[in-house]
Amino acid sequence: MNAKTVNRIYKKLSETLVNARSELKFKNNFELLISVILSAQATDKSVNAVTAELFTKCPTPQNFLEYGETRLLPLIKTIGLAPTKTKNIIRTCRILMEKFGGDVPGTRESLEQLPGVGRKTASVVLNEGFGQPTIAVDTHVFRVACRTGLAPGKTVLEVESILLEVTPKKWKKMAHRYLILHGRYVCKAKNFDCGQCVIREECEYQEKSL
Repeated sequence: MNAKTVNRIYKKLSETLVNARSELKFKNNFELLISVILSAQATDKSVNAVTAELFTKCPTPQNFLEYGETRLLPLIKTIGLAPTKTKNIIRTCRILMEKFGGDVPGTRESLEQLPGVGRKTASVVLNEGFGQPTIAVDTHVFRVACRTGLAPGKTVLEVESILLEVTPKKWKKMAHRYLILHGRYVCKAKNFDCGQCVIREECEYQEKSL
């Protein structure tokens, strides 16, 4: 896909998704980190339903440690993989207290040392929390990038690498927000709605309906 087409895609998405932002609800970087850990294989809506109470009871890493796994698990049991996420959150909070003074670190290397934090989670935290021009590739971004021809690749890492290469600098900070929301509500895995797609002219998907 040529550079002019790529730029038009982001321009059109930016005009449609003017207030694009994460649909997770958080007030600071710590709440963001915990929310993203919880969101793995879960919807933002289900996470928000839990964190509304969770962050009232446990607003800091120290509070989570004092709460402990036994009391934490019932609070997040409605979210998929709750037992594993409970262990990861407690271990992460312990590392935050022991190594980072209770603060969320702002580097990829440090974030990826935290249990339950992979490359995608780190990218979200760096982008949403620290304003870095990272592109987090989840299932929605991967699908949109490949289907449209914007950044076709066989793996998440390959798609991320291509996106970072082809995305103009001025769009990088917002790129993953545009692509996630477009994939979540328009370019869905099933029943994708080409009739409501603002980038259907630029899209290279051969089975699109105009």
